[in-house]
Amino acid sequence: MRLLSRAAGVAAAAPRSLSCRHFWGWLNAVFNKVDHERIKSVGPDRAAAEWLLRCGARVRFQGFDRFHQDYNALPPGPLGRYRVQAIDATESCIMHRGFEHLEGLRSLEEIRLRKCMYIEDSCLETLSSMENLQNSVYLMEVVSCGNVTDTGIIALHKLKNLEYLFLSDLPGVKDKEKTVERLKSALPKLDLDLDLD
Repeated sequence: MRLLSRAAGVAAAAPRSLSCRHFWGWLNAVFNKVDHERIKSVGPDRAAAEWLLRCGARVRFQGFDRFHQDYNALPPGPLGRYRVQAIDATESCIMHRGFEHLEGLRSLEEIRLRKCMYIEDSCLETLSSMENLQNSVYLMEVVSCGNVTDTGIIALHKLKNLEYLFLSDLPGVKDKEKTVERLKSALPKLDLDLDLD
């Protein structure tokens, strides 16, 4: 009887954890939804900052030394006054559907993607295809993002002003030599720091 009740308890727990996982996935997708009306009313930098903070990332604006991480403490001001200069998305829930928020950023120079479980190749491909980011981003880190493969890393070659790229703990990157060669040939001035084993 004891064995039967223990088995029933395990069976009851499994659907609950599965439904909990679906709930958090749904909630993260809601946080990443692009609100075009909000972008029009507050501007692309403010809307992007709000998206990033909602998802647990941090932003630094031009003229500031520190990163903002409190959604309610974003600096007020007229449209276009504060421009996002750096993103630290460490352990955030940003995902592909939210990357459209980056489209209007003109001053973004640094992007750190560390331990981002929803970052995948399509995120890096989208980011790299935005003309404004191709001209502004010069520093990038991609660390412990398990869904990123060679395809996503190679897409970063479109960031023509990229000067420093740190790659670490990316099990999806299988052909390190070919990936490095593609990046180096497209970006000869790139300082590529690798910790891929």
